[in-house]
Order: sequence, then structure tokens, then C-alpha cells
Amino acid sequence: MKMFHNITKRSFGFNILVIFGLVVLLGILFFMSLGFLTRHGEEVTVPDVRGKSIKDATTALEGLGFEVEVRDSIYIDTMPALLVYEQTPERGDVVKSHRTIYLTVNKVVPPMVPMPDLEGLTYRSAEMTLRARRLNIGDTIYKPDFATNTVLQQLLNGKPIKPGKEIPEGSNITLVLSSGTGSMENPVPETVGMTYMEAREVLAASNLNIGTVLIDGGVTDTLGAFVFRQSPPRRNELGELNLIRAGESVDLWLSATRPVKDSTAPVQNPPAEQ
Repeated sequence: MKMFHNITKRSFGFNILVIFGLVVLLGILFFMSLGFLTRHGEEVTVPDVRGKSIKDATTALEGLGFEVEVRDSIYIDTMPALLVYEQTPERGDVVKSHRTIYLTVNKVVPPMVPMPDLEGLTYRSAEMTLRARRLNIGDTIYKPDFATNTVLQQLLNGKPIKPGKEIPEGSNITLVLSSGTGSMENPVPETVGMTYMEAREVLAASNLNIGTVLIDGGVTDTLGAFVFRQSPPRRNELGELNLIRAGESVDLWLSATRPVKDSTAPVQNPPAEQ
């Protein structure tokens, strides 16, 4: 009450000056403490924690006064799991202490992606398609065929892989590529009388492809069906050997019964096979 009485008995102008002085004093105290409140001048260089484990990265960053938060994850097949792949702010940036550093870490389990259809694509197109799915090109195998450097088959772990099948991201895909047709001509192999399975093996051994396959209505087991005609045939009408290049195709006709050769047909004397 005494203080209130002393203030009230002062003149109005004096009281205004006192209030103004208090405001100035509070303002000075506020601006003096602003640097402390905002930690002005306390700047730290962000260290490089990429390639470190989450635990080691967190320990290093928190030791410098940073907050740490795992923001995202990614899968890199060449990098061990749970290592830091990326950081924000980046290494070398100078920021205020107690700033939050966001980390992107490598996943433990790779995500699954659908296998694309590469057959018929050029090698370059197949490579770009695989990279878009985060898949890798493994081995490349060349096989004689007409369309040079195009994909004939796609393999995973040595086995054909169908388009659309879910496989782990980062898988290595083996590509069977066409090397074009060979320059040398060789005699057409004889497949008439063989089963379709045997004919496939013989043609594959000669680096020849199976073209059109025509099947009689009585066939119930294609692999066990018999070849009764092929084009081109082993010999021409003059009894001479037909020649074919590696990578070319042979058309086959299949029947449920093994063909019987005509024993009454005149025996020709073809030239000796080379």
C-alpha cells in the first residue's frame, strides 16, 4: 500500500517516464537473452554418417547435439542392411546445433517386383527395362538366331522366368541373346522318325531353331509325337544334301504314329556327306 501511495502521489509525467524506462529495460533484457534462447552462433558442421550403422550414426550425431530421425528406407543390393544410405542435411553443411538430421537406411528385406517381358527386345532396351525395375543384368549367353542382339530368353538362377512373376528387387537376370545366323552352311539334320523331344535336342545341338510345328489331330502327347516331315528336308529331289546356317529354323510335322519308310523306293547314290 505504501508503494502504491508513493506511485500515486507522483506526477503523471513521472509515472509515464518510469513505465517507459521499464519497457526499455525489459526490451534490452529480451534481446540480450535472444541469442541464448535461439542458440545464435552455435553452429556445427554435419558429419558424414553414410555407410554407418543406424546405431553408430545416431551416436555420432547426438554427440554433436543433433536430433536423429529415420525418414525413409531404400533397398541397395550391394549394400549391407540397416546402413545409412543418405542424410539430410548433407555432410559438410553448417547448421545450428540441435537440428534434426534425417536418415535414409538400407532395407533388410528386398521388395518384390514383377518380372518384365524382355523377349524380343534389343539388349539396350532390356537393360533399361531392368534398371527401371531395380533389377540387374547377370550373364549374357549368345545363341545363333536371325535377329542379332535381341533377347531370345530370360533366365533367373539358370531357369526360364515368366513375365509378371514376383521376384526380389536386385535379382540378376541372365539374358540369352541372338548372335545372328552363322556364316557357314552345314547339312540339314534328319529328324523324320524321331520323337518331337529327340528332334528338339538334335536341332539345338546344330544351333538350329524350331520353326512352325504342325500337329495331327490324333496327337495327345506332343513331346512323344513322331516327326513324319520336316522343312527343309535332309535331301532335295536330286538326293543332294540341303544346307542350312546356324540360327535358321526347321519346320516340323508331328503324328501319333512313327512313320514307315518305303522300302520299295529306289535307292539313290547321293554324294558322300562332308
